[in-house]
Amino acid sequence: MKGVIYARYSSDNQREESIEGQLRECKKYAEEKGITILGTYIDRAYSAKTDNRPEFQRMIKDGENEMFDVVLVWKLDRFSRNRYDSAIYKHILKRHGIKVISVMENISEGSEGVLMETVLEGFAEYYSVDLSEKVKRGKTENALKGKHHGGSVPMGLCLDENLYYQIDAKLAPIVLEVFVRYKEGATMQEIVDDLNARGIRTIRGKEISLNVIERMLRNRKYIGEYRYHDIVKEDVIPAIVPKELFEQVQERRQKNKKAPARHKAEDDYLLTTKLYCGKCGAFMVGESGTSHTGKVHHYYRCVNTKKKKTCTKKAVKKDWIEDLVVHYTMQAIMDDELMERLIDTLFALQKKENTTLPLLKKQLSEVERSINNVLNAIEAGIFTASTKRRLEELEERKSQLEISIMEEEFQRPMLTREQIAFFIYRFRKCDVKNQEQRQRLIDSFVNAVYLYDDKCILTFNYKDGTKTITLKDVEGSDLSGFTAEKKLRINGFGAFLSFWL
Repeated sequence: MKGVIYARYSSDNQREESIEGQLRECKKYAEEKGITILGTYIDRAYSAKTDNRPEFQRMIKDGENEMFDVVLVWKLDRFSRNRYDSAIYKHILKRHGIKVISVMENISEGSEGVLMETVLEGFAEYYSVDLSEKVKRGKTENALKGKHHGGSVPMGLCLDENLYYQIDAKLAPIVLEVFVRYKEGATMQEIVDDLNARGIRTIRGKEISLNVIERMLRNRKYIGEYRYHDIVKEDVIPAIVPKELFEQVQERRQKNKKAPARHKAEDDYLLTTKLYCGKCGAFMVGESGTSHTGKVHHYYRCVNTKKKKTCTKKAVKKDWIEDLVVHYTMQAIMDDELMERLIDTLFALQKKENTTLPLLKKQLSEVERSINNVLNAIEAGIFTASTKRRLEELEERKSQLEISIMEEEFQRPMLTREQIAFFIYRFRKCDVKNQEQRQRLIDSFVNAVYLYDDKCILTFNYKDGTKTITLKDVEGSDLSGFTAEKKLRINGFGAFLSFWL
């Protein structure tokens, strides 16, 4: 997997959370888990209570362009201390297949905190239709005019002061050269190696990669075409590549695609960043291979059996392990008593997380008490310039606090128990055959899966007791050898799902 590191410190807190310390721990974690670090994003002297952080926003935009697979942070509070911002931005990254991983916290999202985040995420989706429509309308207007509406500008193009696309005289010839060379038979890797050797860089100053060339060769903006949803406008952007050459390149791309089903399947590995090798602790990642009959097989393999050859853990079939995790997760959320306790926990958790609102209300109460004291003094006949000035100051302070409280309540609304229950119980209607719903189920309830040769341990994001069930549902799987007498045990969070051969 390819990853990046996000590091941050606020101006008043730099001790062990220093940038160097954060980077060191993240790089160590990446090496242990077989993650290739592509770069770092660092915000210095910025608070995580706001999302107005330049490097953070640049990372989100790069994530939307799918430039990496995971974001490593020292702890989750480096990413955001506002759970609503955290839910929104993690959801944005998740849509592009990107996970956020805390390297110092065993529970990647903080036990029940993940479920709270899932509820908030659903709440945001549920009530954000109007905002979404406004954003879509704005982007639609830009599309109709051929104006840039956000995201990265393709290499070879630039923007004028009115956000219209113009040709970049320096890089446009490079783009045309790439199309010509690929059409004439050069491989993408050959093109990448040559451009990097010549010192040619992307508009962000980074080396050219295969992903850059792949996106370039399929970008229809280079023939002057602007697309946004169902809007297609031709000849609204200065063309760099002739349409005939572009179509010839597309024909060659189609011929050169290797095992397209494999690439699609790789995007659908549900346990990515959650499945760990029980032998060495490294990630187990999705792979596929084609047998002599032409059938494609999908499985998970420990990264240390692939690269360093330091682990002997055998691969496990993708469908089997995913179906097992989904099956027992669904069984767990069908437990009424467990779900009610979980809802109570989440309801209480959100009160603990918002420390700002109680403080503001306490300050407001103190100010109101002071105002009453001044008014009592005035009623007793004590009215001077000082009391008048003090009363005005207190009234102004009261007004400021009331505004702050309203803003805080608007930005971080307190969900009712019924709202939390609504989103939690929705999972019971999850279609276990639907890939997107399976993914959300696992992302929300499953923290990690540790796979050994003789057992598997599954940890959930809630605390509960122990439950015993038979193993007949997993007989005949890759982990063969089960007998009717053997048992499967589910514990809470840790909620451990363990089975032995």
